Amino acid sequence: MTCPAVLSIPKRSLVLALRTIECASWSSSRLRRSGPVSSTSATHSKQEHEMGLRDKASKIDFASLMAPPTPAGAGGVEAKAPKTAPGAMMAHANDARSELLKENESLRSRAAKTEELEAQLGEVVEELRGWDGAKPSRLLDPARIGRSRYANRHASSFLGADFERLKRDIMEAGGNVQPIKVRPVTGAGEGIEYEIAFGHRRHEACRQLGLQVLAVIDNLDDRTLFVEMDRENRERADLSPWEQGVMYLRALEQGLFASNRQLATALGIDPSNLGKSLAIAKLPEPVVSAFASPLDIQLRWAPLLNKAQEQDQAGLLKRATEMAQHRGARGPKAVLAYLIQPPVAPAADSQLEPKTFTVGGKKAATLRFDAVGRASVHVHLPLSRAKQAAFAALVEEFVGTL
Repeated sequence: MTCPAVLSIPKRSLVLALRTIECASWSSSRLRRSGPVSSTSATHSKQEHEMGLRDKASKIDFASLMAPPTPAGAGGVEAKAPKTAPGAMMAHANDARSELLKENESLRSRAAKTEELEAQLGEVVEELRGWDGAKPSRLLDPARIGRSRYANRHASSFLGADFERLKRDIMEAGGNVQPIKVRPVTGAGEGIEYEIAFGHRRHEACRQLGLQVLAVIDNLDDRTLFVEMDRENRERADLSPWEQGVMYLRALEQGLFASNRQLATALGIDPSNLGKSLAIAKLPEPVVSAFASPLDIQLRWAPLLNKAQEQDQAGLLKRATEMAQHRGARGPKAVLAYLIQPPVAPAADSQLEPKTFTVGGKKAATLRFDAVGRASVHVHLPLSRAKQAAFAALVEEFVGTL
């Protein structure tokens, strides 16, 4: 009965194997026919030769000989298989070597691609380091953004030529190029999700134009929000002293800072300028309303208005009320001059007649009073330097009694 494994062996491969076995048997028979050899080395040589042939025959891999025929090449001619076992083994070794070379080439290609990807990754990482700490900006619906309770913008900031110019620039650019800053909030009102840290004018311009506003979203506490709001506005140099003063006063009233000095230190501003801004913010409402806009009040006017309030508060409020009735009729400087005019003394019950003083029958001096009681003295005689000093001392002593 024929073995199934033998039936599956190709004829050419089977013949090759049988020839190898026959060769081994022939060599063995020839050695036996040669008779005994006296030399011990010859015996050993015969045994080694016989064992070598048998070992070679036993090492033939019949499974590899069962491989399917080699497919036809590109020219349609079937590749010829080796006719001997050593040839088959050599072909197998060549095939294995070819596969190793292909695998080696593939690994080299992958290594090169890996190096290239690592270089690209390094460039991306280096670029990302340049953005370390940067906050992303997003386009938001202005209706979802509310004003801060520390808002330092008066309603008049959204009027006038400057604001219209800002709106025009934003409209031409298709939106605000310089982003505003907001922080997330809850419970700030229906539909309000963010609170403005800075950028109230840009936000209002986008709202009026129906554009989304470009905003940086950051989680800020109250003090940080206040400091960033003040710094941004001072760097832009477009905040009035009254607006700054109101902002500083609100921060102090809400306990963000314990004192004026602590506030000035945190903001990095001159304490004297802080005091002037606070003085303007504390002006009575009628005095502020006397100006066409509180933005017209200048920082250097704070000491003058404070002095007028200390010396004649009732008169200051009266004059401010009068100016408010004709608001906008005069410029800011004219309004200031009217508000800080010195108090007028009440008119005397009866006006004294001019009085003339004579020396040696000659007119020496004349004293006159006007309708409201103000006095003027005219000395007709020339005075020496000593007399001038004495006269000045008398006037100074008298003025000290007023």
